[in-house]
Amino acid sequence: YGLAIGAVLALLYWIVRDPTLVGYVAGGLGATFLLLALAGWGLVRTLAPRRRGVGIAWRYGLANIVRRGRDSVVQIVAFGLGFTVLLLLSLVRDDLLRDWRASLPADAPNYFMINIRPDEAERVREFFTRAGFPSTELVPMLRARLVSINGASVDAVQFASDRASEFVEREANLTWSAALGPGNTIVAGRWWPVDRAPREPQVSVEREYAETLGLELGDTLTYDIAGDTVTGRITSLRDVRWDTFKPNFFVVFSPGVLDDVTGTLITSVHVEPDQRPALVELVRRFPEVTIIDIEAMLAQVRDVMDKASLAVQYVFLFTLAAGLMVLLAAVQATRDERRYESAMLRTLGATRGVVFQGVAAEFVVLGALAGLLAAGGATAVGWLLARRVFDLEYSPDPWIWVIGVLGGALLVGAAGLLAARSVVSHPPMQALRAGV
Repeated sequence: YGLAIGAVLALLYWIVRDPTLVGYVAGGLGATFLLLALAGWGLVRTLAPRRRGVGIAWRYGLANIVRRGRDSVVQIVAFGLGFTVLLLLSLVRDDLLRDWRASLPADAPNYFMINIRPDEAERVREFFTRAGFPSTELVPMLRARLVSINGASVDAVQFASDRASEFVEREANLTWSAALGPGNTIVAGRWWPVDRAPREPQVSVEREYAETLGLELGDTLTYDIAGDTVTGRITSLRDVRWDTFKPNFFVVFSPGVLDDVTGTLITSVHVEPDQRPALVELVRRFPEVTIIDIEAMLAQVRDVMDKASLAVQYVFLFTLAAGLMVLLAAVQATRDERRYESAMLRTLGATRGVVFQGVAAEFVVLGALAGLLAAGGATAVGWLLARRVFDLEYSPDPWIWVIGVLGGALLVGAAGLLAARSVVSHPPMQALRAGV
């Protein structure tokens, strides 16, 4: 087990190259395994007092689960983990996408326009008005490269993650604004006065961007803009809601710093289906403008997600197959014991059908317990992702419980019956003679 776990962790690190992320994944899997084991053991123990209120076949099946408690817990965990991931990738993923779409306003922008020339800004606004597009702000944007932090060249700074190095190595999109943009919230420091430009260049930085680069309030950032450098001091950190589909930036300068630098304008707008022909006229009249269809991009992202999740589902189908192997091994390990039990029951008057129903009850209950844990685990993970990662109100689909419990009962029940069929069919006399 140690070699197997070590090999998996080494493979994860080789792929992601982030020890912190690998630690989170390992801790999450370990915690999930432990919680499933504890929950499985608790469910197995709760079956003991319930054996008296059911028929002979169910009493025999539940007694087998309780008597073989350790093996039962292993099987519940093996199937529960595989079912959990499959439910996450099939149902919970769709629930999160549905809740995210429901959180967006009906008039959320669905098109971005970039590369708008500043000298054509007024003409573009007039075109939007005539086309019936909602009023929108044209936001200035220019490309720059971060060259130093607190006077130290970024080439000499040791960053903690590859993501930080990527931020530094690529060009950044900068803007400037007097007012705080929509979807932006100050979480540290304060925004500059709206009615007047500050005396010194100031910078507002998105919080996660600052954490990635190790930036704090009071740090200075120097950018190279087409050979000229500009330096600003960080005076505020912002949380940004990127899913508003409004023009947002990691770095925003105070007014009066970049106003004279040549750049372009960017905007986003909501276009109704019957207004889309106007976009063709927009491109014809302003050929420099690039239009980005957000809905088409989201469709491509969803397509990639579907393919990736399908690949992961295939991987976890192997997990279920491994669970079936565990079940088969457990049945084979107790084959002689089960044969003797079956022979004793049939000798004492139980029919072959009753014994077969008892075995079926054992594996159906095991599968139902595994599906129950999987549905609970998938719902809990979905809630954590929605509230802690995506900041959404999660509304789980009740079908996840039905599909989890029934799917687990049918799959494990059928597999268990196939594995134990020879045990029930074995002649009682041979089993009794072998047990004497």
